[in-house]
Amino acid sequence: MSDNLLITDRNGIREISLNRPSVHNAFDDQLIADLTAAIEATNDDGSIWGLVLSGQGSTFSAGADVNWMRAMAGASEAENREDSLRLARLMRTLNFLPKPTIAKVNGSAYGGGIGLIACCDIAIGVDGAKFSLSEAKLGLVPAVISPYVVAAIGPRQARKLFISAEVFDADEAHRIDLLHQVVSRSELDDAISRSLHFLRKCGAQAQAEAKALALRIAGITREGAEKLDVENAALIARLRVSDEGQEGLSAFLDKRPPRWNAEN
Repeated sequence: MSDNLLITDRNGIREISLNRPSVHNAFDDQLIADLTAAIEATNDDGSIWGLVLSGQGSTFSAGADVNWMRAMAGASEAENREDSLRLARLMRTLNFLPKPTIAKVNGSAYGGGIGLIACCDIAIGVDGAKFSLSEAKLGLVPAVISPYVVAAIGPRQARKLFISAEVFDADEAHRIDLLHQVVSRSELDDAISRSLHFLRKCGAQAQAEAKALALRIAGITREGAEKLDVENAALIARLRVSDEGQEGLSAFLDKRPPRWNAEN
């Protein structure tokens, strides 16, 4: 495991904290691999019954790392598809972990960071946090995180936020069910402890079955998720190499407005 994560075990709880504060805990291929492995290890560790996912510094996760985006902008469609499948595996692994999961949202979250929040059973965030599903600004879509985001906030809200890429605050994230609770930064640790207090009162097997039950009743299965992941990875790969996707990525990397802004 690299230094991308800080992992602490205490009283059966594993806290995994994204540890790239200098880039606002942005994703790259190594962080994705490390976090996937850490969640899989949590699944296999019988001494751990719950997971808290957080970030170091002032940001939960800013989404895609700039250097990673630069590499993907120059990659082939096939390479982009494989890259997207790795991110999809991370989200799927977290979503179907048969242990309680809490997103300790210590700050703002964009793109894939929102995907991580949506994949957790409980999400508690600080009141200064900002959020955005910003992919459409780059000529892209939030493809591989979309099943989990839509499950969390519903298709009506997802349609609005997918096509507008607007920034919204923690109160709005609470209103649309991305967050279960919003607290001040000084209250965040206590709010997490309170959730863990109630979770500890329940049987681990019952929790695993209850979680699977809720997902199954909602029509969300691992088999279905794997099928969607293949389709969505193909979609984002196609868009990344499209003319509009290339222009959006280039504009972002060059710190200029994309061509369609000038046209409008």
